[in-house]
Amino acid sequence: MNKPSPSIPGELPEGPPVNETWLSRLWPLLVGATVGVALRLVFSGKPETGGIFIAMGWSFVYLAPVVVGAATVYVAERRMPRSAGYHFRAGALANLLFVVGTMAVLLEGLICAIVIVPLFMVLGGLAGLLMGVICRKLIWPRTALYSLGALPLVLGALSGAAPPPHTIERMERSVVIAAPPGTVWAQIHAVRDIQPDEVGHAWMYRIGVPLPHSGVTQDTPQGKVRQITMGKSIHFEQVVQDWEENRHVRWTYRFLTPEGSGATRLDIRMDYRVSTDFNWYAKPVAALLFDNFGRVILDLYARRSAAAATAPTGSPPAARAPAAG
Repeated sequence: MNKPSPSIPGELPEGPPVNETWLSRLWPLLVGATVGVALRLVFSGKPETGGIFIAMGWSFVYLAPVVVGAATVYVAERRMPRSAGYHFRAGALANLLFVVGTMAVLLEGLICAIVIVPLFMVLGGLAGLLMGVICRKLIWPRTALYSLGALPLVLGALSGAAPPPHTIERMERSVVIAAPPGTVWAQIHAVRDIQPDEVGHAWMYRIGVPLPHSGVTQDTPQGKVRQITMGKSIHFEQVVQDWEENRHVRWTYRFLTPEGSGATRLDIRMDYRVSTDFNWYAKPVAALLFDNFGRVILDLYARRSAAAATAPTGSPPAARAPAAG
């Protein structure tokens, strides 16, 4: 059903009813997303190199999605009046397209995109509602949009490269394994051929972190070092800081405690740093990811240790076949 075009003096011209095509419906979203990608190109500064216009700064994270949502609704309202529900949906969807666009031009990676999308969509939707009100109530909505669009640029230039606040968080988890400490200890220090179905259900791996392949502790001239290999040719080392055979090892986060009756409690503790201008949002997201990661890793060691404990004496556990599909 056709609707009359808006009548806002000086900004949104009057005219006859219009018929919308799929392109006219998509056009406001494309304009809003393009505005967002353009802002991201401007905010290409790196915190480690100093300078201004840093993408992880608050002026971009809080205001860029607002500008995207406002621009989207303004373009839509120029053609015909829309409902408040449309204003919120359009502002949110334009921000989703904006983030996808930054990935398409290789400005953002999958992990950052997935983490930030919910925040951007909510801010964009609220900005869409605000711009809908502005278009109906103000005489010059275009001026309001331009002023809003200038805010992240002005504040991004003024904020400079001040280091963001940071906090140290901790994740702790435990599992009781039906295997003696020596068996669990051996699995921790020589876990090889990790299959995707053993750890792939961890959220951080599902959003793009490469899967682990192995973790093997070796003696080196500098002491014991755990060699970690992951997908995409990633390799790093965990230097042992404290070692008590079959009891305790500290790379910073794993501990063993005998439970009696041939069982062992395996604890994992991970200290991690959250350092953004939006820690109120990043901290719970990081906590969810690390808590899920700890649960998956403990499950890996528990299943492997239990299998090794029940294997015939003197015979190594059978190698796992790759998961189907």
